[in-house]
Amino acid sequence: MTIKVAIAGASGYAGGEILRLLLGHPSYLSGDLQIGSLTAGSSAGASVADLLPHLPQLAHRIVEDTTPEILGDNDVVFLALPHGHSAAIGQALADRNPETVVIDCAADFRLQDAGEWEHYYGGEHAGNWPYGIPEMPGHREQLQGAKRIAVPGCFPTGATLASLPAVAAALVVPDLAVVSITGVSGAGKKAAVGLLGSEVMGNLKAYNTAGKHRHTPEITQNLAEVTDEEITVSFTPVLAPLPRGILTTITAPLAAGVTQDAAYETYRAFYQDEPFVHLLPEGQQPQTQNVVGSNMCHVQVEVDMRSGRLLMTSAIDNLTKGTGGAALQCMNLSLGWPEIAGLPQAAVAP
Repeated sequence: MTIKVAIAGASGYAGGEILRLLLGHPSYLSGDLQIGSLTAGSSAGASVADLLPHLPQLAHRIVEDTTPEILGDNDVVFLALPHGHSAAIGQALADRNPETVVIDCAADFRLQDAGEWEHYYGGEHAGNWPYGIPEMPGHREQLQGAKRIAVPGCFPTGATLASLPAVAAALVVPDLAVVSITGVSGAGKKAAVGLLGSEVMGNLKAYNTAGKHRHTPEITQNLAEVTDEEITVSFTPVLAPLPRGILTTITAPLAAGVTQDAAYETYRAFYQDEPFVHLLPEGQQPQTQNVVGSNMCHVQVEVDMRSGRLLMTSAIDNLTKGTGGAALQCMNLSLGWPEIAGLPQAAVAP
């Protein structure tokens, strides 16, 4: 059986990344996966050659309007749409065919708490779907065969994978100070003065500070799954002049008696069987240049005895492990395909 896959929002950065990875997927190369409907909003009617010239295999394709009717004739639908647009389309697709696998790359179905959704996003809470970080305990099993999947945010992916083992093993008091430095592609492909080259080049800027960023409750929600302690997260994102990449640093008060050897061994054991999380050798720190184009998360953990804190760090490509790669990883689990299929572990260098 050939699986037909559609991408809504195909002209954006997330949609383009999904397409890039699909074109290298073993099932696409064997003919078992077919790229079906490609849809968008304002760019509907344009060609892939004009919108995504880095994908020559699809240059002849024309992007269509995003409607449930066009998307419904597919086995898998990726929703790479702005927040607030996925819920209605996702429900319409479910009504048309409950067996259609719908994978949402926006935030519409990530949060479990309706109050948190209303506070950070506004509007009616659409509910929550199985959450797409397979490396979280129990989530891989939830994703296997799932027909509705919520892909995590890019910041929560890096922050969760950096700190999850420490919180789960009670290496820290779960009062986390999270700083994530991100490339500009995380803001999406839209015209905005603050994203102009003359604004970002040679400049660093914190934004949505002091608990205002929408990914704050998602990080808290994820870590709350592995501890009974109250979780506190102070999250500060920083915009950097990079196309891709997120470097996350997290500090938290060290629990009594935790040594460097114990912390490192905890992380080694937690991630030893995870194909897309790489614990670096002691003494090395994650760098965004070492994950570009890959579905990897590089992590490190260090005990700072002088301050009595644990330092947890991670690096991801926000468009791959942070969005498009995570979406394909979830698709593979949903369809029963090898989880690593089509997902690069090697980065582009230099």
